[in-house]
Amino acid sequence: MSYKFPSFVTTSFSRPSQKSDETSGAQEGKGASQGSDVSERRIHQRFVTKMHDEPCFWALIGKERLALNDLSLKGFSLPTPSGLYPGVQFDFVLQREGVPDTIRGRAEVASVFGKKVSCAGCRILQFEGDSEERLHDWLVIHVILSATVRISEKDAAAIVSGRSLV
Repeated sequence: MSYKFPSFVTTSFSRPSQKSDETSGAQEGKGASQGSDVSERRIHQRFVTKMHDEPCFWALIGKERLALNDLSLKGFSLPTPSGLYPGVQFDFVLQREGVPDTIRGRAEVASVFGKKVSCAGCRILQFEGDSEERLHDWLVIHVILSATVRISEKDAAAIVSGRSLV
């Protein structure tokens, strides 16, 4: 019998790491853009950032506005804009569709992957002001709205704050 993950759970099977970073493993460093040998382990669960097949979370990097692929308390992935490769640090602004607040911080590219569309897996290094708490609230609401079964705010908060399922 196989288990079907809820639609809001992003799955990626990989080997565990002893590091305490959001993402870690063989994808760090210069050789990280090598397609299919992703071997990172996430601390926090990442959530698909689409609602009804439409993007609902965006990142502003420089002047580019990019739809996120997934998001957690400590990281995100997005289509790779030019100039982003493993080890590069950059300032970002996260936006949520229909919400005037923003989340600001600094992130680092942990890995670059993908064949048809190149994507960057990024770890958040620091938040500006109360952005970390705001991101937690955004993700709790997103989990509640995305769940296929009724879920309490307390349960959603535990899922957001808890360890990754994969």
